[in-house]
Amino acid sequence: MSATPTHAQARSRGAVPVQARQSSARTSGPAASRSAAPAAPDRSRRGLRGPAARRGFLLPMGVALVLLVPLAALFPGAGSWPAALAVDLSGPLGRAGDWIIDHRDSHPLFLYFFGHVSNAVVVAVRAVYVLLLAAGWTGVTALAALVAWRLAGIRLALTCAAAFAACGVLGMWVPTMQTLALMVVAVAASVMLGALLGLAAGLSRRADRLLRPVLDTMQILPAFAYLLPMVLVFGIGVPAAVLATVVYAAPPMARLTALGLREADAGVMEASASLGATGRQRLLTARLPLARRQILLGVNQAIMTGLSMAVIASVIGAGGLGDRVYQALASVDVGAALAAGIPIVLLAVVLDRTADAAGRRLGADPVPLGEQHLLRRVFAGWYGRLLTLLAAVAVAVVGRMAGTSVWPGSWTVSLADPVNSAVAWMTDHLYSGVPVVGGTADWAARFTGWILDPLRSGLQAAPWWLLLLVACALALLAGTWRSALTAVLALAAVGVLGVWEASLDTLSQVLAAVAVTLVLGFAIAVGAARSARAERLLRPVLDVCQTLPQFVYLIPVVALFGVGRAPAAAAAIVYALPAVVRITVQGLREVDPAVVESARSLGATRAQLLRQVQLPLARPALLLAVNQAVVLVLAVVIIGGLVGGGALGYDVVLGLAQGDLATGLVAGAAIVCLGLLLDRVTQPAKEA
Repeated sequence: MSATPTHAQARSRGAVPVQARQSSARTSGPAASRSAAPAAPDRSRRGLRGPAARRGFLLPMGVALVLLVPLAALFPGAGSWPAALAVDLSGPLGRAGDWIIDHRDSHPLFLYFFGHVSNAVVVAVRAVYVLLLAAGWTGVTALAALVAWRLAGIRLALTCAAAFAACGVLGMWVPTMQTLALMVVAVAASVMLGALLGLAAGLSRRADRLLRPVLDTMQILPAFAYLLPMVLVFGIGVPAAVLATVVYAAPPMARLTALGLREADAGVMEASASLGATGRQRLLTARLPLARRQILLGVNQAIMTGLSMAVIASVIGAGGLGDRVYQALASVDVGAALAAGIPIVLLAVVLDRTADAAGRRLGADPVPLGEQHLLRRVFAGWYGRLLTLLAAVAVAVVGRMAGTSVWPGSWTVSLADPVNSAVAWMTDHLYSGVPVVGGTADWAARFTGWILDPLRSGLQAAPWWLLLLVACALALLAGTWRSALTAVLALAAVGVLGVWEASLDTLSQVLAAVAVTLVLGFAIAVGAARSARAERLLRPVLDVCQTLPQFVYLIPVVALFGVGRAPAAAAAIVYALPAVVRITVQGLREVDPAVVESARSLGATRAQLLRQVQLPLARPALLLAVNQAVVLVLAVVIIGGLVGGGALGYDVVLGLAQGDLATGLVAGAAIVCLGLLLDRVTQPAKEA
């Protein structure tokens, strides 16, 4: 399924592979907006979609009718999937889960392989955590500020110092260090795994073909679905959380590494070969250096997706900030959730900005030594790195000698009480009874009653064969017969898995949230594209929103709307909106200025210019925005099961909570099928 992980590649170029683009939508910073939009559409190719294209459309539709109408006659009914065509997997999956639990402490596979992996993870995380605690808040803050200063200057250094200080002020220093320790180990492992997979895919077309469906599935599968098998194998605790994070964060790294290796300058590679370099020498001296910016962008995306997953993994005992948020959401304690959510946001901003600065520095021309000021010259080169480390160690030692290695309790501020008071005031004054506009609870009820309920009822009442036919038609209009076949098989697989009703419920939430996201996103993007000042004002907001982990979006919607399907949809809308705005703005701004000026000279008004020139020429970017909206909304609607979203998201959460492998994995597989279906009907976003 196409996607940024979201988190990763619109920042590099618009031609990034499908799954690479999921992360791209989550990448923050100005660089993300510079290349999200693809080039103008190829008119010659569009001209071919005439009678031949219509004939190619009618033939598969006829075949679909021939196949589906007899099935509909054999299995009559309204909207429910025929029970005779469903397969009950609860028995085999339940037996598999029981076997794992029974043999986890005795089987050689667990004793001599998984056991050693678990011990290695525990030792690594504990070592990093002890090191962070030994450095104290002074040492950690000093090291982060010094590294940021060497990479990007004083502004980023002050940002990093202020972010870590805020974590201490909020009383979350120890949970922040727990999350950071888990992140360091998980990201290091995911970067190594992703680099190896990307190296194989970038150097071998066969390996690329074999790995592509695996990476697609890994990135479409919801984050919660990773947790259940990890818990069964490793039990509740840090090893399961770290390994789930590694599996979730490795695909963006693998895709970007493979992309960078494949797109290495052919002229440089030819020159290297002509000089007699061996394959290994060409790889080390030419191909990898040329791909280093893409590789570093992959590291950035591994960091961001890893942080998002590390927070979600708190439900299986990862501890840290995510555990605080999860426990607070479980008790609907918005104040405590916000107090833990702010450090997550700050940690994400620091890691994202630092990795982004490292990428820009790596690709920039070095500043001549004579033009650098004294401190820059002192901290330049390898001895500058050593001096940075020694300075951080010195600050840590001074902090421990002063007895302030742990953040002083007298320096903390509690947010829970004032935030909960504000939530109580909103509950009393904004939930309902607001003149003219109504309250937030009224909005949620109307959105549920007027949009979500009718859409769900309509989908569930429609004949199943008609939905298969509609999926085929939409995929054919969007792509090719292969896309249509994939879409039909994906939707049919949902019925075969026995979760037809729940899947259509999830689909209704996704469609409603995507529609609202596109309406708001296109409206905001048009205004930002027409005004440079509006775009400048929006940029920091979009940067922050694109850096937040998915989990954090649940906090404000619970405060404003309570729990239910509407709040889950609201969180999905807010999560996907920045990507839609950014991609659309870039697409509108990259329309050929000569064409726009020509239309103005012919007397076109601003509305005509937008409707008849800019929007048609920005069609590839608009399609990409639609694709990204679908992908990102689906990701958060599933997590919305934690706040009453129901449907497949609830099944995944229930399976995790009860250790029910059948329920969790069947729901996860159905979500993958929905992702493939939605991806295929928005396939032009990939072809653009």
